[in-house]
Amino acid sequence: MWKTLRPNRANLVIWQWLLLVLCFVLWYVLTSPTLLPPFYFDDPNKAAFFFGEPQKVLQRIWEWFTGGEIYLHLWITLVETVLAFALGTALGLGVGLWLALSPLASALFDPYIKAANSMPRVILAPIFGVWFGLGIWSKVALGVTLVFFIVFFNVYQGVKEVSPVVLANARMLGANRKQLLRFVYLPSAMSWVFSSLHTAVGLAFVGSVVGEYLGSARGVGYLILQAEGTFDINTVFAGILVLTAFALILDAIVGVGERRLMKWQPKSGETEKL
Repeated sequence: MWKTLRPNRANLVIWQWLLLVLCFVLWYVLTSPTLLPPFYFDDPNKAAFFFGEPQKVLQRIWEWFTGGEIYLHLWITLVETVLAFALGTALGLGVGLWLALSPLASALFDPYIKAANSMPRVILAPIFGVWFGLGIWSKVALGVTLVFFIVFFNVYQGVKEVSPVVLANARMLGANRKQLLRFVYLPSAMSWVFSSLHTAVGLAFVGSVVGEYLGSARGVGYLILQAEGTFDINTVFAGILVLTAFALILDAIVGVGERRLMKWQPKSGETEKL
């Protein structure tokens, strides 16, 4: 019986949904003042005050989408996230290729790249607010600083990992610099880039939401901040769940793009068989 029901490739999605339902059930039980004795709080209503109530959180999400209140805020956050993700990825790809293929420039900028990467990017948010105002571009700028370094270091490492034998063979066949870039360096870097994009999507969301926290009149982060100001923990959790859901959707889109663009890459284990 257990061999049939235990998690495997065929029923993995079902088990994932069951785990999600179990989490909501535990959340409901632990925050209900009537289902458990008040052994962890002197007041049985304190658990719901600090951790929210799942039925009220889901109700708030339902009200947002049926009433249309969430759409403008969600659109602003998604625009900020997509712009930060696209610009950060493009800059990381371009600068990573340039420095990986230019040893002199790489040596020159190395200490500055390391210094910029070690800086907590969140402290730049107020500066971007002064430079770009409280519109979307201050949030985009913060998101770009988070996405850029993830992509940059992966591209840089991907180019450096190109086999010298492959390079030598390509040069023997008459490949020029542009052909090496197109047929050798870029394919090597792209496998590293796509592995970093899944992390970059989440960081782009972080940049957008943190920027909205520090100064904005729209966005899901703004809704969460307003709810925190009135101690409305259910709305806070509702905003978190909405952001998480759309981050997963963007991550899935990146996964689809990766599978379509990386068809040429052999699957794990296939190279050993060859």
